[in-house]
Amino acid sequence: MSDYFSDRELGPKARVEQEMGPVTWAGIAALAASLANSGAFGASYPERCPDGQAICGNEISDLKSAIEAELHGLTWPLPTDQIDEKSFIRTREPWAPPTLVALDFVEFVWRKVALPVVGWHHDYHRHHHLTFDIEAGRSAFRSDVNRILARNGMAYELGEDGGMRRLLPAVLGEALVRTYFRTGDRTLDVMLEESRTKFSDPDPLIRREALERLFDAWERIKSLADANKAKSVQLILDRCASEPAFREVLEKEARELTQIGNGHLLRHHERNQTPVIDVDHVDYLYLRLFALVELVIRRNSPR
Repeated sequence: MSDYFSDRELGPKARVEQEMGPVTWAGIAALAASLANSGAFGASYPERCPDGQAICGNEISDLKSAIEAELHGLTWPLPTDQIDEKSFIRTREPWAPPTLVALDFVEFVWRKVALPVVGWHHDYHRHHHLTFDIEAGRSAFRSDVNRILARNGMAYELGEDGGMRRLLPAVLGEALVRTYFRTGDRTLDVMLEESRTKFSDPDPLIRREALERLFDAWERIKSLADANKAKSVQLILDRCASEPAFREVLEKEARELTQIGNGHLLRHHERNQTPVIDVDHVDYLYLRLFALVELVIRRNSPR
């Protein structure tokens, strides 16, 4: 994906940025403009040769209309700056669309792009007739856009299926990949799998739903060992640690996480509760709760 000297010497940049910035967006816009100039959108929006109707490029007006219809706030050519209304002399400043709109555009391009294969040269109209290799075009675009995202530390990647996915924090990502939920409780397995799937979504609101679902799963886990929930929690934690000091640590962690879930607009929606909005805070709480849930499941799984 990225093969620069600095990456080989120092390692790649950390993929932690979750907001699309003007520099990254300008790179994506330049890539899309280059594709349009080469006729790479001609398979989806063909410009026809007047003599015989062969494809000779892409019809930019159709591309523009499609972008405006499908991607709110974008047009063609793609804007990369805007007027600073606060400036006395109305200067222009770098601009990027909302992150989700920018990522939607990347998926849009993947669906519409194809590698133009140059064929016969039409001397009279002074253009080439084109055919297209869709798979090659998508593959090249995926490689190029992922390089831009990686070089700018963006925590997103375009997959082979054309869908954007979020790159999870390293430790948590490894845990989510290797974990398969086999708790003996089908409902709980479904809740945990739903949470894991949602947490990889680029949309911060969906990731917050993943955290809410994980807290719901935690409440169900606490009731599995005994009909009396308080007794059930004690039995579950006892199976996790026999050493008294660490058992006390787990008791404290379980109590604190339950209080967080009940008091921060995650499991209930009362007016006196505090919402968790910051995406980094959502990641932190998810990592913290997931570590406890994974330990509890492993130590209490059916033998």
